[in-house]
Amino acid sequence: MSSAPPRAAVIGLGSMGYGMARSLLRAGFAVVGCDVSAAAMQRFEAEGGEVARTPAEAAADADVVVCVVVNAAQTEGVLYGAEGVAEAMPPGAVFVSSATMDPEIARRLAARLEAAGRHYLDAPVSGGAVRAAQGELTVMASGTPAAFAAANAALQAMAAKVYALGDAAGAGAAFKIINQLLAGVHIAAASEAMAFAAKQGLDLDKVYEVITASAGNSWMFENRVPHILAGDYTPHSSIEIFVKDLGIVQDMARAQRCPTPLAAAALQMYLAAAGAGMGGDDDASVARVYAQLSGAQLPQKK
Repeated sequence: MSSAPPRAAVIGLGSMGYGMARSLLRAGFAVVGCDVSAAAMQRFEAEGGEVARTPAEAAADADVVVCVVVNAAQTEGVLYGAEGVAEAMPPGAVFVSSATMDPEIARRLAARLEAAGRHYLDAPVSGGAVRAAQGELTVMASGTPAAFAAANAALQAMAAKVYALGDAAGAGAAFKIINQLLAGVHIAAASEAMAFAAKQGLDLDKVYEVITASAGNSWMFENRVPHILAGDYTPHSSIEIFVKDLGIVQDMARAQRCPTPLAAAALQMYLAAAGAGMGGDDDASVARVYAQLSGAQLPQKK
């Protein structure tokens, strides 16, 4: 007789969580999804997943609970809010926390859950929605050996690279914050460069071609500038994500007396975009702020 497939709950079926849930399905997991969006759950159910009304219901029989929400407050709500997963998870199950957050909060959440006989893996991810759908994310993880062991099969299903960064929660979160500092600055720099090029009347498609073959290229330039060229700011990662993440950078830097002036300048551009009503739009919308300030003409959506 064949054994039952491992069971996973994915809390948060947004652009990242949905791809992660589908990757788990492809790997043979029985996956229960839960999201505030009924449409997201209907879509997931139509593709072979199960759905649950609440996080607690989703986690009831899960070997692994993958939490892919926006921030620390939402993560804590998934764990300990009404219908939270902390008491619903079977003893010995692992909670995989993928939200970007202050490392100190990750340590606090881990200590509380581990005291109740469940495992906590601090495991923020990087790679975007496309890599999430392909099961090729980068995972920056830290936690106890038992947490890694309990989460291993799920991590292998969702990621191309899993970095084990320490035996206690907090290290994964800290690595992700470094990534977000760089990503936020790079997107702002790419946006500044494209608005500057537009102000000079350059062929922006040619600018993209030349820069992606030159030393000034970055992963974010290559990934985000096509949104600017298409004039399409449908959110893949929103402005508000970097308002949050670069805000965390500034809070941590201030507490540690570490200057981060480039991140601070980038944060101001994301705040300007959010203040101009673009908070829910793609983070490449920073280019629109530069265009508004300078009078540069960027492409419009066709």
